[in-house]
Amino acid sequence: MRKDLKFYIDGQWVDPAGGRVIEVINPATEAAAGVVALGTAEDADRAVKAARQAFGAYSRVSVKDRLALFDRIIDSYQKRMPDLSRAMTDEMGAPVWLSQQMQSVLGLVAFQNAREILARYSFSHLQGTTRIIKEPIGVCALITPWNWPVNQICVKVAPALAVGCTMVLKPSEISPFSATIFAEIMDEAGVPPGVFNLVHGDGPGVGAAMSVHPDVDVVSFTGSTRAGVEIARSAAPTVKRVLQELGGKSANIILPSADLETAVSGGVAMMMMNTGQNCNAPSRMLVPAAKMDEAKRIAKRAAEDQVPGPPDSNAKMGPVVSETQWTKIQKLIEIGIAEGATLVAGGAGRPEGLETGYYVKPTVFADVTNDMAIARDEIFGPVLTILGYDSVEQAIEIANDTPYGLAGYVQGKHEEAEAVAARLRAGQIMLNGADYDFNAPFGGYKQSGNGREWGEYAFIDFLEYKAVIGAVPVPQAAD
Repeated sequence: MRKDLKFYIDGQWVDPAGGRVIEVINPATEAAAGVVALGTAEDADRAVKAARQAFGAYSRVSVKDRLALFDRIIDSYQKRMPDLSRAMTDEMGAPVWLSQQMQSVLGLVAFQNAREILARYSFSHLQGTTRIIKEPIGVCALITPWNWPVNQICVKVAPALAVGCTMVLKPSEISPFSATIFAEIMDEAGVPPGVFNLVHGDGPGVGAAMSVHPDVDVVSFTGSTRAGVEIARSAAPTVKRVLQELGGKSANIILPSADLETAVSGGVAMMMMNTGQNCNAPSRMLVPAAKMDEAKRIAKRAAEDQVPGPPDSNAKMGPVVSETQWTKIQKLIEIGIAEGATLVAGGAGRPEGLETGYYVKPTVFADVTNDMAIARDEIFGPVLTILGYDSVEQAIEIANDTPYGLAGYVQGKHEEAEAVAARLRAGQIMLNGADYDFNAPFGGYKQSGNGREWGEYAFIDFLEYKAVIGAVPVPQAAD
């Protein structure tokens, strides 16, 4: 059983100031996988002060020395990838193949990506006689979720560290083990004391204290829209920058020109990946109304291929993360049935043979209208809704009829798909199953948040701009 009972503050593993110790439940077994100490405002204050004290020196560290630090972090990270993978399987029930091939790998990619950008990044340039300087913003409070635990840590820590910021990380108390291993990686790599700090805790105990702290310059948060609103309110009195990657209800428009078999089956598989626990999941599939019956048949077969099972099996899906999430998903499935949507696959209850663990049947609803709860609420589980449209214009209207705007998907002839993508109000649009581009900005419109992750766009969020006017003197005319 794992025991995460210390925090990493100012380069040392320290005891919490107080607070509670809670069990971390393995969602595949419903048994405790370990315990974690929850910090308090006092712990948060201690960590923020360490980060503030370290900022002066670290913000002036040369790019050459920061690159060397990144090399050490990347080397240490690679050695600990098996440990990170095992931790994420234990704490969030991710299938072993997913933990090994994606969950841990994406964190490494984030650091490699940031290092490559840092090596060529310009922190100043001349604009006429004015020098524009990009400087690190200061102390960063990083609050991360449970669904991609290490990835979401790395896409925040890597750019902040690259540009010269110091930071305090509060990971989700649901998935703390991988965060502790990450802190061990940072310690082994020789990150200077106070530059990176880890405090475990929940939102009310630590997250809120970080958000209001006057010595925090920016809060970067990934999680629910509800929590993001509260963080923004808490941060407002100190006028700190708030970066938010929040919820989503992303549309997947399958155009009449698309190959229906490929588009529908691919859309189902993408929806069910990570047991549907992705903020950018293509949870609303839009198909031509005349092709609805055919889409149902394809979706049913594709959903039945997404067999859930224990993480150490070859199952494509594991459990959802907690009993709370399981109960929420079950309620929304029941609401979908009551609203009159056609249940194509799955439904309420656990899959056959999986009585223990928070397993959900891969579920598909069809004949859904966009006013139904299952089309508007972020379910955050393996539940797909299929909506019909009579024209491409109507499909675009339905896709944009949501308070969210994180991602979108379009399948069909390239020129037509790109034209549709241009009209979708979302931060990242995927055309015809394109591979991810980790130099492209990731972030949302509307209630899906603000700010961007990945690539040079992530650097921008952790920088301030200074204009030094008259940096190049104007030549004086001769007498």
